[in-house]
Amino acid sequence: MRNHLSPEHKTFFKRLGARIRAFRQKFGVTQVQLAEVLDCSQQQIVAFEQGKTRLPVTALPPLARHFGVAVEDLLGMSGEPVQKRVAKPGPSSKLEQQLEQLTKLPRSKQRMVSEMLDGILLQANG
Repeated sequence: MRNHLSPEHKTFFKRLGARIRAFRQKFGVTQVQLAEVLDCSQQQIVAFEQGKTRLPVTALPPLARHFGVAVEDLLGMSGEPVQKRVAKPGPSSKLEQQLEQLTKLPRSKQRMVSEMLDGILLQANG
């Protein structure tokens, strides 16, 4: 397992952090409030937003729920501008259900899935 991020990973996490910051600012959420949602420190939110630290994949569902957006919006896959969506009635998307299941896995397995997802996203964006 690598401890450093490739240039592609750095770009991905910087863009992800910028989207999170944009959602946070759009909806008037402070870094401290977001840290409470993710059960982490305000300094970690700064590092996530700057793309200096990898955001755990397990943080995506709580972030999406907090902002009222889809996980795909956080990942930049929707192509839509930053805006709060009205939740659709009915069950969660398959991706949201899978991410919710990931939060219940041990950290080592979460890291493994996160690294696999990173690789797939790099290929898709490459």
